[in-house]
Amino acid sequence: MAKSATVLNLDKRWYSAYEPNWDNRFFRELLLPAIDSTKTVLDYGAGRGHVPHMNFKGIAKFVAGIDPDKAVFENPYLDEAKVLELPAGIIPYPDATFDIVFADNVMEHIEHPDTVFHEIARVLKPGGRFFAKTPNKWHYVPLIARCTPTWFHKAVNKRRGREEHDTFPTCYACNSPADVRKYAARSGLRVVQTSVIEGRPEYLRFNALTYFCGFLFERLVNSTTLFQPIRCVLMFEVQKP
Repeated sequence: MAKSATVLNLDKRWYSAYEPNWDNRFFRELLLPAIDSTKTVLDYGAGRGHVPHMNFKGIAKFVAGIDPDKAVFENPYLDEAKVLELPAGIIPYPDATFDIVFADNVMEHIEHPDTVFHEIARVLKPGGRFFAKTPNKWHYVPLIARCTPTWFHKAVNKRRGREEHDTFPTCYACNSPADVRKYAARSGLRVVQTSVIEGRPEYLRFNALTYFCGFLFERLVNSTTLFQPIRCVLMFEVQKP
């Protein structure tokens, strides 16, 4: 959905350094130093490939992608695509296949994080790394999402320009730094880093009033590290010993 002139003017005034999908750019910047022509990479939850920032084809040695949806075969950023069969969730690759596994906006949809972390640990090579970006469950958007049905999420995302078929049910079972530490420890992975960031208030860019509320919230939570636990985007890196 096209944004109004008012919203676009506020973008320029308050967030001129931000671009659409700014959080994906931040995530790409976290991933790029870890990926080179010697690395085999798995995009966990690759989908149809609607996020250009997650294109590492030609940078990595080999990029595989898995997803429960057969739309993964449409993903142009992959050298190989496979379907992840649910509910078992077994990654269709042998042990110690990948140097890097990443998941972009996937963890919020995971119902059984123990299975996911154990499977990712299994397919990682020794020293391999798993990166993920996902909403922080204590931010106001996931808090609202956890209290509302999927049809409401689809309606909101449609207003934001996302197709209904790209909006999926959410669980928020592994969406905080504490959750990451718990599930990483259970699967034998070491937490390298976690960060929680807040940027342009994407979900409130409807009109001047909602945008202003989001602007005030962003300024507040970025004013002190005390409010880091309620910022919007969680990014983390864990490593296999």
